[in-house]
Amino acid sequence: MTKTMQAALITHNKQAVPEIQNVPLPTVRPNDVLVRIVAASINPIDLKTKDGKLRLLLKYQMPLILGSDFSGIVTKVGTNVTRFKVGDAVFGRPQKDRIGTFADFLAIDQHDIALKPSRLTFEEAAALPLVSLTSYQALHDLMHLTPDQKVLIQAGAGGVGTVAIQIAKALGAEVATTTSSQNIAFVKSLGADHVIDYHRVPFQDVLSDYDCVFDTLGGTSLANAFQIVKPGGMIVSVSGIPDEKFSDAYNVPIWKKVAFRLANHRISKLARKTGVSYRFLFMHPSGSELEKIGELVENDKLRPIVDRVLPFAQLPEAFAYSQAGHTKGKIILKLVDNPNSLLQV
Repeated sequence: MTKTMQAALITHNKQAVPEIQNVPLPTVRPNDVLVRIVAASINPIDLKTKDGKLRLLLKYQMPLILGSDFSGIVTKVGTNVTRFKVGDAVFGRPQKDRIGTFADFLAIDQHDIALKPSRLTFEEAAALPLVSLTSYQALHDLMHLTPDQKVLIQAGAGGVGTVAIQIAKALGAEVATTTSSQNIAFVKSLGADHVIDYHRVPFQDVLSDYDCVFDTLGGTSLANAFQIVKPGGMIVSVSGIPDEKFSDAYNVPIWKKVAFRLANHRISKLARKTGVSYRFLFMHPSGSELEKIGELVENDKLRPIVDRVLPFAQLPEAFAYSQAGHTKGKIILKLVDNPNSLLQV
């Protein structure tokens, strides 16, 4: 096997676009598998990481290979690996300190991946790990959604929203979402029961007595969510300010805890005033939860939404399209044209 690979990396924050270069293959630890990346998806966190907007949460050394989720084929296993073998088709999301899926190969812990759902193409499978784990952990792990509950999912046509609607419906909940007029039929096709055109009416003017809100926007949308959630309900945000439970879980230094507390003052005040719980979610990788997500796919309760697929060489165009913010579902980078040839390994 060659000792180098192609990878898209940055050498400094706010670099216009990652540059594809030849770099050494990653080191395979005893619990790792080495995966030949077939497809990877672009996520907002990749853009934020590139621009240094997550430096309070994540510290990275440069140069840095970007990319947060993928599908691919196992080409090598570490000495302690028991869950996978060479030739397995897998998908996953690496730990925050081991990102780098915009590359030919990735070394990843066996517990952070799952077998690719058989009914999905590699491109479809690459669209799922980050957004589906984020949605599952918000709706199932934190909110504990049940069939008698109502949830608002912000930005229903986005990468997270398209998956969150489907998972919420699989859990039996009544789902409202926000989107633009041209996407109303689309989000209804995913299962949304109530759709608010955010260009025409604020969601807080038409919704009330909700059990939960899944906030993907932050800012005023997060603050306004407290107006529609009933006492005892919960708001989970992936775009707001980290809360104390997040700080404790990630062993955040005292000075950062203080900074988060000060920045969160308004939200904390709203939570106390309304009797609504607020949780900040920073999704964690989980192969076991990806297995559950794969079951939803196989049972026809979840389908990935792919906006477009571009070859790896067109990464600058893919980043520009993502940065424009008008995607319907996910943007996929294709790194292997004929993955079936790799399945014969």
